[in-house]
Amino acid sequence: MTTAPQIPDDAMRRLAEMRPGQATSLFTSDLSVNEFLLVREAGFRPLGLVLGSSIYHVGFQMGRWSRNQELDRLSAAMYHARELAMTRMEAEADLLGADGIVAVRLEIEFKEFGNDLAEFIAVGTAVKADEPGEWRTGKGKPFTSDLSGQDFWTLVQAGYAPLGMVMGSCVYHIAHQRFRQAVGNIGQNVEIPQYTEALYDARELAMARMQAEAEQLHAEGIVGVQLLSLPHRWGGHTTEFFAIGTAVKPLRADHHITKPQLVLPLTD
Repeated sequence: MTTAPQIPDDAMRRLAEMRPGQATSLFTSDLSVNEFLLVREAGFRPLGLVLGSSIYHVGFQMGRWSRNQELDRLSAAMYHARELAMTRMEAEADLLGADGIVAVRLEIEFKEFGNDLAEFIAVGTAVKADEPGEWRTGKGKPFTSDLSGQDFWTLVQAGYAPLGMVMGSCVYHIAHQRFRQAVGNIGQNVEIPQYTEALYDARELAMARMQAEAEQLHAEGIVGVQLLSLPHRWGGHTTEFFAIGTAVKPLRADHHITKPQLVLPLTD
């Protein structure tokens, strides 16, 4: 992970009030009631809402607009900005002594005070296991997961643990049609091969980069994968494909999947 700057003083004061053992400590969470109860049922206690933010200037890249091509400079910018936000969120969770962060959300908001400025935000609920276990990553950091509270409960009950969120980004320029080709397609049902190839290639690049991150974590697989197409503000022929999911590992080498049993409360 990229080294993140020091956590702001206001955030440090907020985190200090949430540390376990404080007389006035209470947890904050963006989990729904059902998610909160299932996270507790899975053996984890919410510690507090943690977040990371990065306001990033996204540069411009020249290219040949007559052909399909990745804009690698922009791909790197979008990835790095998200990584900064994620790292700062993890640092907050680490200060709380958390074992992990559940229900993580990654959001992007372009700012009106700069056409090329965007705020990247990572937010989730830091949790700590009731019983000791190998929940932290190999680097000693809290795990991250974008699974819902319900999916997190199911994952743990089935004998798996989240290793961390993995992601891949690809900003891609889709070539313009030649004038004669565009005119010839008017009124016709016809595939546009250059568009198909461009979108296919861009998605594959994003997916491959996400999978490479999971391999570095020695994960068994990735669950809850989302493959998003994000237009941002680069014009109709440039888009970002963003792949994200949660890399997982078995809790035991000899594990086998068992069907989770959920005990529902009795109703009158």
